Amino acid sequence: MSTFEYTSRDWFGKASAGLVLGFGLALALSSLFAILAPGSGGGKLQVTMWMASPIWVTILGFCFLFRSGRAAWGWLGLANGIAFGLLAVVQP
Repeated sequence: MSTFEYTSRDWFGKASAGLVLGFGLALALSSLFAILAPGSGGGKLQVTMWMASPIWVTILGFCFLFRSGRAAWGWLGLANGIAFGLLAVVQP
């Protein structure tokens, strides 16, 4: 088993995946929350609106843990596909 060494190589691929795909994933996850969470009204809408930014920043922070930019694009793309697929299934 080989050990992985964290380096600053390929940071642009990882960061761009986190910015682009992380934004889409944050929107999909907050939309799923808006549809699936109980309740309605202004409070729920405010929480839904404001939760997208922390999700996006969290994804952007963790995207540097991928082994490569290609892996970041692949896994975040897959997560986007699953999240938007679930959103299409549960949308009223």
